[in-house]
Amino acid sequence: MKDLGRQIAYWDTVGAEKTFTHPVNLDWLATVGREARILDYGCGYGRVMAELSGHGFSDVSGVDLSPALIARGRQSHPDLRLEVLESPPSLPYSSASFDAVLLFAVLTCIPDDDAQRALIAELVRVLAPGGLLYISDMVLQDDERNRDRYAAYAQRFRTPYGVFATDDGAVVRHHDMAELHALLRDFDLLEERRTSVVTMNGHPSQAVQLLARKR
Repeated sequence: MKDLGRQIAYWDTVGAEKTFTHPVNLDWLATVGREARILDYGCGYGRVMAELSGHGFSDVSGVDLSPALIARGRQSHPDLRLEVLESPPSLPYSSASFDAVLLFAVLTCIPDDDAQRALIAELVRVLAPGGLLYISDMVLQDDERNRDRYAAYAQRFRTPYGVFATDDGAVVRHHDMAELHALLRDFDLLEERRTSVVTMNGHPSQAVQLLARKR
């Protein structure tokens, strides 16, 4: 399961052409200011970064494990700072380098519990004291289609309930809220809201957004 935290072959081929849709609530970043040091971890092709830049945020960096997605982002947004992450989740930044980190639809791409915890620990390291972590990710869906594939995948591969394979070959995870809250044990939860998104394969789904402050 741990290798499924990377899945570079998928993201450099099929995944490199996907469209990502999780909305950004700019009000949640109001307290850090337009000059805040912001990291978009798993930035893909820079969609969220471009939106932040367009609203006046001047110090935004992005990393992603997929060279193909980074190349797409650099072509579309040559003014953005986009870098390939060579050894995820390890980041090439010193401790307390950022005032805010965005993690949009990233945990869904990391099915393994230990790999998720390792990522959050690295984000804790690079966040300054009092820094913000803004997560947007997928929750467990309650429709029959999703329930059936959660159960089938868990039984076959002994994975956490909510993990499944998409029709085009990615292994992803939808989360129980208790799982997400447990990942944030080093944070104070400030805001939580449900939202509707369209998945990268075009399905309407329910997601959650969490804003947390590093203690």
